[in-house]
Amino acid sequence: MEMQFEGFINFLLYLAVTLPLLGFGLLVFAFTTPYKEFKLISEGANTDDKQKINAAKAAAHDLGGKVIGLAIVLASAIYHSVSLLDLAIWGVIGAVFQVLVFYVFELLTPFKVIAEIPKGNVAVGIFASRLSIATGLLMAALISY
Repeated sequence: MEMQFEGFINFLLYLAVTLPLLGFGLLVFAFTTPYKEFKLISEGANTDDKQKINAAKAAAHDLGGKVIGLAIVLASAIYHSVSLLDLAIWGVIGAVFQVLVFYVFELLTPFKVIAEIPKGNVAVGIFASRLSIATGLLMAALISY
């Protein structure tokens, strides 16, 4: 019974570090992209404007992919960390590198993600989403190395 209690306390401690890290990642994503994902998403509701609807979809895909990618990194960090500090360090690194990869992607593509998502280019939002998930998977593997 004592081991179960210790495991539960450990679960709560790691959860108390992980959820704020995920929130931190969301804030980093929101502040480092010139378009405002949450605003685009909310403007896409209750409107007949096709561009706003598509911009909301594109932003939701993009932001959702970033969240999934970061969650994958955090899951690996939880599994491989030796302490809560170790988890926090890898979580911050994961969020920063997600942003860096986004801007490398922005530089290398023939289109500009920061212009296409607000215009409602859902395909770009989906592609950016998948890039964020792939980046998260690769970083998760790197953490375990």
